[in-house]
Amino acid sequence: MNDTVVTVVGNVATGVEFRESATGGVARFRFAVTGRRWDRQKEVWADGPTSFYTVWAWRTLGANLAASVSVGEPLVVHGRLRVRDEEGEGQRRTSVDIDAVAVGHDLTRGTSAFRRVVRAVPSLTERHEGSTQGQMPRRASGQGAIPFERPDPAPVGTSV
Repeated sequence: MNDTVVTVVGNVATGVEFRESATGGVARFRFAVTGRRWDRQKEVWADGPTSFYTVWAWRTLGANLAASVSVGEPLVVHGRLRVRDEEGEGQRRTSVDIDAVAVGHDLTRGTSAFRRVVRAVPSLTERHEGSTQGQMPRRASGQGAIPFERPDPAPVGTSV
């Protein structure tokens, strides 16, 4: 499938709304992107029109966005572009969404302090009931893959 992948730079226009879901949670916010150009006659930077996007972020990215981002902050958003046409109440509307793959603060406009989220890695028995200790759990036919998250590497200078 051919997706349109975009990277946009702009500002958070609304608060991040986060909702838990069966798939692990989703966050959404509006994102304002204003193009700038150099006006040669006036010798100043001039703002162009502002485009608004709804940014969607799923699972861990969504939870981290809700904990890290506030209205007005400059961000860089990278993801898949989705254009939706809807009809309601006799009007036709076009919405432009970005399904975010990565989001970060725009460090050309300020500083940021990154903090890694530490999550406990579930034991094999917690991941798959009925498996015996020391053996890899087996998949029952018809079930999906057993989830596995690799633990973060030890910080530099520590022994494992």
